[in-house]
Amino acid sequence: MAVSVAIGGSEDVQYNGKITWLVLLSCVIAASGGLLFGYDTGVTGGVTSMEPFLKKFFPGVYSKMENDPNTSNYCKFDSQLLTAFSSSLYMSGLVASFSASRVTRDYGRKPSIIIGGVAFLAGAAIGGVAYNIYMLICGRLLLGVGVGFANQSVPLYLSEMAPPKYRGAFNSSFQICISSGTLVAYMVNYGTEMIKNDWGWRISLSTAAIPASILIVGALLLPETPNSLIQQGRDQHKAKTILQRIRGIENVQAEFDDLITASEASRTIKSPFKNILKRRYRPQLVMSIAIPFFQQVTGITVISFYAPILFRTIGFGESASLLSAVILSISGTGMTILASFIVDKLGRRVIFHIGGILMFVTQMVIGVIMAVKLKDQGALSQGCSILLVILIYIYAAAFSFSWGPLGWLITSEIFPLEIRSAEQSITVGVSFFFSFLIGQVFLVMLCHLKSATFLFFGVWVAIMTGFVYFLLPETKNIPIENMEKIWREHWFWNRFVCDGGQEYEGNKIEEPFLH
Repeated sequence: MAVSVAIGGSEDVQYNGKITWLVLLSCVIAASGGLLFGYDTGVTGGVTSMEPFLKKFFPGVYSKMENDPNTSNYCKFDSQLLTAFSSSLYMSGLVASFSASRVTRDYGRKPSIIIGGVAFLAGAAIGGVAYNIYMLICGRLLLGVGVGFANQSVPLYLSEMAPPKYRGAFNSSFQICISSGTLVAYMVNYGTEMIKNDWGWRISLSTAAIPASILIVGALLLPETPNSLIQQGRDQHKAKTILQRIRGIENVQAEFDDLITASEASRTIKSPFKNILKRRYRPQLVMSIAIPFFQQVTGITVISFYAPILFRTIGFGESASLLSAVILSISGTGMTILASFIVDKLGRRVIFHIGGILMFVTQMVIGVIMAVKLKDQGALSQGCSILLVILIYIYAAAFSFSWGPLGWLITSEIFPLEIRSAEQSITVGVSFFFSFLIGQVFLVMLCHLKSATFLFFGVWVAIMTGFVYFLLPETKNIPIENMEKIWREHWFWNRFVCDGGQEYEGNKIEEPFLH
C-alpha cells in the first residue's frame, strides 16, 4: 500500500505577508531566551577569575595562581573541578534537550520556553546563595536544564513565526541576545569585581534571575506558532487566525495549505527519532550533527567562558582582563547585528566563508605568536599582548558574524515538520555535548598543548569551511515548509532524497507505507 503526501505548493512559491508588530514583539520576547545562555556563558568566565570566588571554592587554583612562581603560564588555571563547574551546565542541558523535544512537539513551543525560564530562575537563586561546591554545581545543573529547554524551543519558534523572506534576520536575534547576555554578564562582572568579598560573585550569579524573569513573563504573553497548533491537532481556524494576525493580511491560504500538508505528513510519523535514520532524512541528520559540532570546535565556547582567564594568561591583571572581555563582547554583539541585516541578502554560504577565513587566519597567527613569544614563565611584552588581544577580537567578531547566528539559523530552518523537534533536540544535544567536552578539557589542553591549542582549533575551522563549501546548500528566501527542494537539487544529497524509497511527482512524495 502507498500513501501520497503533498509536501508543498509550487517550489518557487512566495507567501504573502509583511512584518507586523505582533510578529516583531513575539520574536523579540522569544529571542530573549538567548539572554539565558549568553549571560551564563559570560558570568561563568568572569567569576572564575575573581579572587574571592577562587578562594572560597577553588583554593588550590588560587594558591597556584598567586603563590607558585614555577607554575607555567599555561597551567595556572588547570583544575578539573574548576572546569566541572563551568561545563556541568552543558551536560544537564544535553539531557534536558531530549525531554524538551517531547514537550516542544506534543505541547508546543511556548510551554517549553516557559519551563526553560523557570528552571533557569531556580538555578540562579541556588547559585547566588551557594555556600559549598555542591550547591554551586546543583545550581549549574538547573541552569543547564533552563538553557536546554530554551535552546530547543526558541530557534524553532523564531523560524516558524518569521516571514520566509526575513527568516534569517529574525532568527539571528537569538544569537544577538546570546551576545548581549554575554556582554551584560561581563559588565556586571567588571562592576562586582571591585567588591572585595563574597558579595561580588554572588551578585554576578544571582543577577541571572533577571533575564529568566523577563523570559517567563514575556512567554506567558506569546501566541503559539500556527505550525505548532496545527501539529498538535488544535482548532485549524484558530491557527489560521493567528497566521493572518502575524502576517498582517487576510490572504494566507497558500502558506496555511502548506502547513496543513506538512502537519498531515507529520502525523504519519509515530517515532520521530526512529524516522530520522531513514535514508531520505540523511542530509538533515548529518547537518543536525555537523553544524553544532563545528560550531563548538571553532573554540568560541572556551573563548567566551575563559576570556578573562585567557587575558590573565597573557599577562593582564584582574580588572584589565574583565574590561577586555567587555570590549570583546561588544564587538561580537555588533557583528551579529550586522549579520542579521545582510544574511537574507548575501545568503548563508557567503557569510560562512567570510567568517571561516577570518577565524582560520587569526587562530593560526595567535598560535604562532604565543609559541614564539609566551614562555612558561614571565609575561608578554606590551606590544605582543595588545596584538594578541586585537587578534582575539577579530576572531570573536568573525564568529559572531558567521557561525554564531548561522549555526542556530540553519539548524532551525532545514528540518521538515514531522521530525523538526526531534532534529532540533539532536542539534542542541550535540552542541551541549561538545561544549561540555571542550570546556572540560580546554584548560588541560592549554596546559599541555600550550600555544598549539589555537592551531588545533584553526585546523577545525579550515575543515568546517570546506564542509560548508561542498555540502551545505543555500537556504536564503526558501519557505520553511518547502525546504526539501534544496536537497533534491544538490549535487551530493540528491542521491539520498531522490533514491531513498520514494518518488517525487511534482510536489508530492510517494513512499511505501510501513506496517
